[in-house]
Amino acid sequence: MNADEVAAIIEREIPDAAATVTTPRDPDDDSHYAVEVVSPAFEGKSLVDQHQLVHDALGAHLTRDIHAIELTTSVPE
Repeated sequence: MNADEVAAIIEREIPDAAATVTTPRDPDDDSHYAVEVVSPAFEGKSLVDQHQLVHDALGAHLTRDIHAIELTTSVPE
């Protein structure tokens, strides 16, 4: 799984999401990602709930394909 695939999953699963995914440590290591997600679906939700939405979107990939994510979430300005 690469960064583009991770972004596509998030954008498909979270309404109107825009996801930016990079590999901050080693560009050849496709199991650690920095993920920034902006979505109106986060409006009024706590940071924990926002992160849970992203975790739910990624589902089993978090245990199979993704070792770690550095997650940032926000609502559109």
